[in-house]
Amino acid sequence: MPATMTVHEVLAELAALDDPKMRAANEKRGDDHGINLSKMRALAKKVKTDHALAKELWETGETAPRLLALLICKPREFTADELDAMLRDTRPPKVNEWFVSYIAKKSPLAEEMRLRWFGDADPTVAAAAWSLTSERVAKKPDGLDLEQLLDLIERDMKDAPKRPQWAMNETLANIGIHNPDLRPRALAIGDALQVLADYPTAPGCISPFAPIWITEMSKRREG
Repeated sequence: MPATMTVHEVLAELAALDDPKMRAANEKRGDDHGINLSKMRALAKKVKTDHALAKELWETGETAPRLLALLICKPREFTADELDAMLRDTRPPKVNEWFVSYIAKKSPLAEEMRLRWFGDADPTVAAAAWSLTSERVAKKPDGLDLEQLLDLIERDMKDAPKRPQWAMNETLANIGIHNPDLRPRALAIGDALQVLADYPTAPGCISPFAPIWITEMSKRREG
């Protein structure tokens, strides 16, 4: 392998990994690619970190190249405007998930972007802001008005679109898990709204329904 692969070489490798059966299964979930994600990660390891190549792959607009781009880029190299434009173009679920988890949360601009995106009219953008907020609640809560966040969740989560609703629910759970004094109110909000109460949960996994999530994780943290 050459030290640096060209975008055309990488696209050829991605095309060779495409599995029609996996593509059909992924498309049912809104992800228009047919590549096993373990094989995608293996290709990323082979390609290695290459921010310039990642930007070329992103510009293709295609899901598989964009997923690979998110694995080989350097999150700190993106400007605030680049992050904003990328987020607004992350429609496929897996691209959105990886962008928020691997880029937005790892960027030194994470807090700046959280504030920039909070309350945005685009549900995808608002969801990213809530995901970053949930991260702060769990790891760096100083300076956050948790009571105000609970007010917003209580008011808006029930009727929110799917993506921001999920991220708001995670924020609600993290507030309850990490703040014993606010736990009764977080539990009450979850019980009242019943968001994700019927979400199918595999055996051995914790339900995303906030009251169950909060109660179980609080027990594990506090014994």
